[in-house]
Amino acid sequence: MSEVLQPLIEQRADPYIYRHTDGYYYFTASVPQYDRIELRRAKTIEGLASAQTRDVWRKPDTGPYSELIWAPEIHFNQGAWYVYFAAAPSREIKDKLFQHRMYAIRNESANPLEGTWEFMGQVDTGIDSFCLDATTFTHKGQLYYLWAQKHEDIEGNSNLYIAPMKTPWQIEGEPVMLSKPEHDWECQGFLVNEGPSVLKKNGKIFISYSASATDHNYAMGLLWADENADLLDPASWHKSEKPVLQTCFEHKVYGPGHNSFTVAEDGSTVLLVYHARTYTEIVGDPLWNPDRHTFVKPLRWDASGMPDFGRPSIA
Repeated sequence: MSEVLQPLIEQRADPYIYRHTDGYYYFTASVPQYDRIELRRAKTIEGLASAQTRDVWRKPDTGPYSELIWAPEIHFNQGAWYVYFAAAPSREIKDKLFQHRMYAIRNESANPLEGTWEFMGQVDTGIDSFCLDATTFTHKGQLYYLWAQKHEDIEGNSNLYIAPMKTPWQIEGEPVMLSKPEHDWECQGFLVNEGPSVLKKNGKIFISYSASATDHNYAMGLLWADENADLLDPASWHKSEKPVLQTCFEHKVYGPGHNSFTVAEDGSTVLLVYHARTYTEIVGDPLWNPDRHTFVKPLRWDASGMPDFGRPSIA
């Protein structure tokens, strides 16, 4: 019988785990205060739960990136460490709270918990609108940037976009939209496609993403393309009609999403990393509810080579 999962790390949303060539796992996530970027590392997945944390960057008191630090991801690109994150301006600059833009910091030390982090500035997509949840991946020698952003001509809160990168902190060319909220399960509460994560396996490139409001309606979808296809051509991508991961009412794991992928200590088993809540009775503003917890489980595969996400409550 499969094991009913418990959170690996409590009160860490939007979790990202990266296994580096040095043998360490590196972890970052949104902290409940949304005021800093926190890193930890360990030799094992389980070790991340008790690993010492280090705050590597804190938001300024005012300015264009001084509120709501969201969804950091740590990547090792072109010989240096980068953390990509979203931040909003202080309220005296903008009338509306949710005016996030995307930013990057860099560390050239071997260990990103040491050395100095340099603020590289805004990652400008050429579209001046709400944007967040950036990730990067390299395919056939090209570094790509993948993120969520609102477009004034498209109904909804955010769509998924891709662009090649000129440097690890600059994109080049026009952003290409890969997905927008269109199915009913993507439009519950809010019309959202966000939190993309990339996995390359079985001759395909998979992009998981999250949709709908961040309550029990939050669920995950999937895009995929052939590894030899033109990734900048929207026609190369297929999209799941149904969610691939969603709330498990039986075991009370609600709103799974904003995932990342990593690999187990055996070097081959793909692990699915995501957050979820263990109750739905949220008191006060859901934005400030701290109880989105990090879960980790093995990803299964079906006979056709497609990922089987299973249930968020079962290993």
